[in-house]
Amino acid sequence: MLDSVHNADIGKLLLRLTTGILILFHGVSKIIHPDNVAWIGQMLGNNGLPSFLAYGVYVGEVVAPILIILGLFTRVGGLLVAINMIVALLLVHTHEILTLGDHGQWIIELQMFYLMSGLAILFLGSGKYAVKPDSR
Repeated sequence: MLDSVHNADIGKLLLRLTTGILILFHGVSKIIHPDNVAWIGQMLGNNGLPSFLAYGVYVGEVVAPILIILGLFTRVGGLLVAINMIVALLLVHTHEILTLGDHGQWIIELQMFYLMSGLAILFLGSGKYAVKPDSR
């Protein structure tokens, strides 16, 4: 029965839309509230890195999700999201890696969702429902 609903391209589209739309909200929030980017710059500076690298969040949370949603340079978009989340984990969430919340959830489950989804998109590609469908 479940074989009749097997469609890898629909699955890839759902993964792309879910990941892209949800992380894009974070990027739009940073456009609306640029003080968040200043805070990221401060965190980078506190770790001995140039604060202007904070503007890279716009690449990881605005440009990459748009690429993923459209299915245009999808694998690059997935890689950018993964890199964005690795930086976020290292910069802000390292102390939470082994922490559970009050309801038993992993404190960094959202960050790991985006990281793993970005990697899945990198490895899977866009599928056929995309501006630039994968060749295979």
